[in-house]
Amino acid sequence: MALDWTDDQQDTYDEFRDLVNMQPKELEEWLDTDESKSVGDADSGESTGHRSGRHILRIKDKNKDELTQDDLDHMSKVNGYIKRHKAQTPDGDVSETNWRYSLMNWGHDP
Repeated sequence: MALDWTDDQQDTYDEFRDLVNMQPKELEEWLDTDESKSVGDADSGESTGHRSGRHILRIKDKNKDELTQDDLDHMSKVNGYIKRHKAQTPDGDVSETNWRYSLMNWGHDP
């Protein structure tokens, strides 16, 4: 069932589109790498960030009018994670760091 978009939901959607800066193909290829699989809490075999990346791909594969409340809830979670994690940027070159790899699992390449 299509959502009746509230202002808050629209804000979540817009913020997600700004923060998730990796294209679906780029994210999909990233999630297949050893580096992607090497970061995060992997208690169940797959880290939370890696699982989130797969959900992000499903969201990005939908048209806006196909999004569900579950998708919007995940978008909000993604937005919060990316903003919190970006606030903890380490010093120096971050190109090959767990910090960057974690963000990329959540669809953001700094």
